[in-house]
Amino acid sequence: MSNTPTPPAYQRVKQYVLERIQNGLWKEGDAIPGEEALAREFGVSRMTVNRAIRELSDEQIVERVQGSGTYVAQQKYQATLVEIRNIAEEIAARGHAHRSELHKLERVKADETLARAFGVKTGAPLFHSVVVHFENGLAIQVEDRHVNPEVAPDYLAQDFTSQTPNAYLMRVAPLQGVSFVIEAVLPPAAVAEMLAMPSGEPCLVLRRQTRSMGKTASVAAMWHPASRYQFAGSF
Repeated sequence: MSNTPTPPAYQRVKQYVLERIQNGLWKEGDAIPGEEALAREFGVSRMTVNRAIRELSDEQIVERVQGSGTYVAQQKYQATLVEIRNIAEEIAARGHAHRSELHKLERVKADETLARAFGVKTGAPLFHSVVVHFENGLAIQVEDRHVNPEVAPDYLAQDFTSQTPNAYLMRVAPLQGVSFVIEAVLPPAAVAEMLAMPSGEPCLVLRRQTRSMGKTASVAAMWHPASRYQFAGSF
């Protein structure tokens, strides 16, 4: 006999809707069944269904249109600016699936701009990675990162399809400080291709520099499609 508690009825309705959206059965702009239909299907009150749909609307998963119905909303995934979080953890916290693709992992020489950012001589060795992060199969971030070998000497030996660069660096190089800027720009062709973006769509770019062990640890540019991503924070 199982001791697992039965989830509340409204939660079962909510999970049903979420799963169909996450599995691609209901896509952005699709109408979902009405509250009466869902109430009949689950054998619950319309009030119970209303709570599930209201919570999904508050979470911007669905959009309720007065006099028309409820539709799958355009998904704008959030990132917090208050703390540096592992993108895989942020995605998991939303109940979504994360995966990543490694496009580059190499040793490079610092150009003048990177040399100034890291406080090293031009031509000094740096590590470079390019990782594309996916949320429910949709590319939402290209992470282009340079790393100081003195802070993370084993960076090139890591498997960044099973852990994120952020998770690894936070473990081996405890954070001392961070600075960042956000801007909206048109992406380079290679970034637009990795994010499967239409021509002319801008990106939100988070440019972030972290410090550890008294040194610049990493300099990263995180590219996000502006149509499906947003940053949020509070103090």
